[in-house]
Amino acid sequence: MSLHRLTAITIGVPDPGATADYYRDFGLTDLGGHRFGTVDGGEQLRLASAPQRRLLELGIGVHDSDDLARIGSQLDRLAIAYKAEEGSLTVEDPNSSLTVVVEIAPEVKQKPAPAPLTNGPGRHDRTDERASAISRTEPVRPRKLGHVVIGSLDQDASQRFFAEGLGFKTSDRVPGLASFMRCSEDHHNVLIQQAPLNFLHHTAWEVEDVDEVGRGATAMLEGHPDRHVWGLGRHHIGSNFFWYLKDPAGNFAEYYSDLDCIVDDQLWTPAVIEGAKGLYNWGPPPPPSFLAPEDLAALMTGSHSAG
Repeated sequence: MSLHRLTAITIGVPDPGATADYYRDFGLTDLGGHRFGTVDGGEQLRLASAPQRRLLELGIGVHDSDDLARIGSQLDRLAIAYKAEEGSLTVEDPNSSLTVVVEIAPEVKQKPAPAPLTNGPGRHDRTDERASAISRTEPVRPRKLGHVVIGSLDQDASQRFFAEGLGFKTSDRVPGLASFMRCSEDHHNVLIQQAPLNFLHHTAWEVEDVDEVGRGATAMLEGHPDRHVWGLGRHHIGSNFFWYLKDPAGNFAEYYSDLDCIVDDQLWTPAVIEGAKGLYNWGPPPPPSFLAPEDLAALMTGSHSAG
């Protein structure tokens, strides 16, 4: 696959300062100028001023200029206009008005997280000592931006743009509702869902394990219970542990760990899952505000709402 990762996203919000405070608390590294980084991915989030919250730009990494030329040819076949520059290609999804920047970028090299010693029935890998996770005190730091979930007025058309135009692969799909698509070995990097408008549903940030999911969310909720959206739970599609929180602009942000990994396409069989049964395997049921964010009506009418 010539694509290899998400590079960075730009989110427009009414109050970049307040939103920056949130992502600083979330564990992203403050790089100044409302720019934030992750441990392994470098700069991966930029905040810009906008009347309403929306995903302004999505960055995708490729290896070299040949990859850019190949994507340009694919877009030509679809009659989709783009702008080619040295080291990058900029194109707008004609179905969602999302600007995508495909750029030559280094791959993320992640130092493996240490495998925890865990005790199970009849198996005692950890003896005569406490679990190391309970003594962690350092702040949770996301390792990378894993995926973004966007609503599209025409989910099928947006899926074709990402697949046939950019080269994403479909991992699993819910017919007429959602497509889980990847540009790396992760199960999904972009999830496109049918929606009454084009909007950003959530961003997802990888942490080392389920303890970091829980610790991160617990720290975020101390003094800010209104940040809670949904969790702790485990998704069915993708298999990852999750906990969703909400930034001041109304965007959801997910801590996740243990996502399915697809290295050999021949060994993975994409599933077609009907309805919402693939949403989660266990955990509390999703609140109505997760399925239909409370500010959708305001976004559709063009009025401001912080969610």
